[in-house]
Amino acid sequence: MSVEETRTNETIRYEPDERPPHSVAAAVGFQAAVVVLAPVVLSVVIIGRAANQPDSYLNWIAFAALVVSGVSTVLQAVRVGRIGAGHVLIMGTSGAFIAVCITALVNGGPALMASLIVVSSLFQFALAARLSLLRRIITPVVAGTVIMLIAVTVMPVVFGLLTDVPEGTPAAASPAAAGAAFATLVVLALRAPASLRLWAPLIGIGVGCAVAAPFGLYDVGTVVEAPWIGFPNYAWPGLDLSLGAEFWALLPAFVVVTVVGAIETVGDGVAIQRVSRRRPRATDFRLVQGALNADGMGNLLSGLFGTPPNTTYSTSISLAELTGVAARRVGIYIGVIFVLLALSPKVTALVIAIPNPVAAAYVTLLIGLLFVQGMKLIVEDGIDHRKATVVGLAFWLGVGFQNQVIFPDLIGGTWGTLLGNGMTAGGLAAILLTAFMELTARRRKRLQVELSTESLPRIDEFLRGFASGIGWTEPATGRLCAAGEETLSILIEHAAENGPDGGRLLVISARKVEGTAELEILAAAAGENLEDRLAYLSEQPEILDEHEISFRLLRHYASSVRHQKYHDLDIVTVRVEDAS
Repeated sequence: MSVEETRTNETIRYEPDERPPHSVAAAVGFQAAVVVLAPVVLSVVIIGRAANQPDSYLNWIAFAALVVSGVSTVLQAVRVGRIGAGHVLIMGTSGAFIAVCITALVNGGPALMASLIVVSSLFQFALAARLSLLRRIITPVVAGTVIMLIAVTVMPVVFGLLTDVPEGTPAAASPAAAGAAFATLVVLALRAPASLRLWAPLIGIGVGCAVAAPFGLYDVGTVVEAPWIGFPNYAWPGLDLSLGAEFWALLPAFVVVTVVGAIETVGDGVAIQRVSRRRPRATDFRLVQGALNADGMGNLLSGLFGTPPNTTYSTSISLAELTGVAARRVGIYIGVIFVLLALSPKVTALVIAIPNPVAAAYVTLLIGLLFVQGMKLIVEDGIDHRKATVVGLAFWLGVGFQNQVIFPDLIGGTWGTLLGNGMTAGGLAAILLTAFMELTARRRKRLQVELSTESLPRIDEFLRGFASGIGWTEPATGRLCAAGEETLSILIEHAAENGPDGGRLLVISARKVEGTAELEILAAAAGENLEDRLAYLSEQPEILDEHEISFRLLRHYASSVRHQKYHDLDIVTVRVEDAS
């Protein structure tokens, strides 16, 4: 463990389990709610406007988006059973769904969009339950490629909104309003201090609206006429249960984007754990699974309410770092404030009145950052010639199908609708290529035994046979066997402390990775995280404790240890270097 990994974070004033005064929690919650208000409402408004929906529908989906975001934010904080991360994860409208929701509204109206969201949300619950099994297929490379393709599908719609103004509007109105908003956003993004960057969306949109008002683009009348308290005057759109051709053609696109949104939630679930503690801990993937379940519940509620899906906002991480308040109580306040704002038509009218050119300027910057986030995911995962092939081929296939330049005369009907979406075409290509690499890779040597001390001789024989097969020397083989034995001793000890170990299975797979031997050990979930224990030992003097001997030996033999804890499953990945 490095010094950086074990350094305490003194900026955190309140950890998730601690209870700050209500005044502090309410103040931080109000700041967070105001900061993300515009993105939550503006994203759904853009979807409705691009699909030429009436103002009454815009009022409804803005109301529903705030209510669902509030409820799901509270779920993330309080953690009901396996639903929720137990951390402050702000939920809001997902920009990834802009393109597919517009397509659904145009092809079948609000009821079709709602049905697609409800069905696709079920895939997110399945992904959360099987997160450990899908880790090799739904990789950062796949997620990053699809995130980049989101920009390809959304930006043509956004550029169209730049010039979407009422007839008779002066020619200079659109470029002046959009330019003012965009310039303000860019200056704040590039030069403002971190505390001010959180407010950049509100400031940029405010400047754009101020410039648009003299041209008559900002309708102040609708804001003045809107009541302070009330409900939107719109009937619930319902669900389209006919499941026609449009439904089946668009469902894969919704599922792909749902998976991408889930991967973003995984990233946020990992990051919020890292920044919410004074002493960093290893990631608890059970909490990540909880975050995914809460995200899925938010999407399910979004579909039932007839509004576009939501997702976790990375603003949560920035807020915890800046304020030092990561207590769950803040998440509860944020959710309650969202619901209260939803009950004020004047607040939603204030956002809905934002002119299209100003909204387009904001979304342009937002989608640009999203594109770079996709690139970052890919680069951080490490690029070799195989991953480069997957990314390059999948991305340009997505672009080609999105622009209908790949065999447009041969692909029509349902297949045309399916592959006409760049995210679907490119995402499926990335998933298929990744699955092909996994299926054709050198098979891992595997051993399945019972989780007990009686299995140690078989495990030692298995590891020695693997080391001999890859040509390792006796000293290197000894280190490998010792590391495997100490890891298993720890797992057996933890299993015994948490109940009888009879009948529990242990699956060990081994492969050679760039001069190291990688052991992946799957066992029933039990006990503390090995990474946390090893980090703790690195800071303590070498005092003999029989309960710590295995941890100290493992730290000595292994070059790296990664412990992923899921519900009912532990995955320990140990790497041992070939010293020769």
